[in-house]
Amino acid sequence: MQEISLVQLFEDHRDKLELSWELAVGANRRIGLKESGNYGADVVGHMNLIHPERLQVIGPAEIAWLNRVSPTQFANQVGALIAAQPPALIVADGLPVPEPLRDICHTTQTPLLTSVKPCAAVIDLLRIYLSRRLADTTSVHGVFMDVLGMGVLITGDSGVGKSELALELISRGHGLVADDVVELARIAPTTLEGRCPGMLQDYLEVRGLGLLNIRTIFGETASRRKMKLKLIVYLQKPVTGVDAPRLPLDAQTQDILGVPIRKVVIPVAAGRNLAVLLEAAVRNTILQLRGIDSMQEFISRQQKALVLDEDL
Repeated sequence: MQEISLVQLFEDHRDKLELSWELAVGANRRIGLKESGNYGADVVGHMNLIHPERLQVIGPAEIAWLNRVSPTQFANQVGALIAAQPPALIVADGLPVPEPLRDICHTTQTPLLTSVKPCAAVIDLLRIYLSRRLADTTSVHGVFMDVLGMGVLITGDSGVGKSELALELISRGHGLVADDVVELARIAPTTLEGRCPGMLQDYLEVRGLGLLNIRTIFGETASRRKMKLKLIVYLQKPVTGVDAPRLPLDAQTQDILGVPIRKVVIPVAAGRNLAVLLEAAVRNTILQLRGIDSMQEFISRQQKALVLDEDL
């Protein structure tokens, strides 16, 4: 299970959210996903008695409610909330912390933080942050590129020419995200984000040339920090006696972390310009995402022509 320490979250957002410790007792607590299928956004939100295990953010509405209820109800409701051991309570909007709330947190050793930022801004920023830090992750072998603004994972057997294709794409103005090892994280139910391990950042290995620093050779615009994965391009070596289909009628997909990703298979052969073919595959995928499917349009045109022939 992916986890992050409360101290790390505080350090990462001390300046952005102007966080400060009101009570640092229990600051060694860790934030994680308690149920499978959840996302980082599920572990932070407004003060919630139904989901008391979340990182609780308290704003003007919650403070007004706490000040409105009786001392007994205050103790019962907040006590039930604290009993679930939320990672911490954050009082936002620069509001003063109610003394009864501070007392309960001190008694139960519950971390209490404050922020001058609006409650909604605190929740939005922490949800984005936790969605990435607590996301399901995996590593895949291939070259991850930014081609025409789309994240493309180039895969295939060793020696098929993935790095050489990536180098040609970079020379044509596209960007490199990662070579050899690509770290993928599911940051949303249908979204995968790919990054490069820090050790390999900006480097591309090409047989005969060794390691190339793409950022140094081609400039700052040749390297990308991250991209969302939208297309997998598989480079297929020629197999003796087996011909690749000329017109693949069924759209192919590949599941990664439970997310289906569009897949295109490009046969490798002498004389084929793989960079042009990959760019065409990306452009066609962009059209498909916009609802324009060239293959289906051609099939529809053919069926209409057959109907006209029968009528004649």
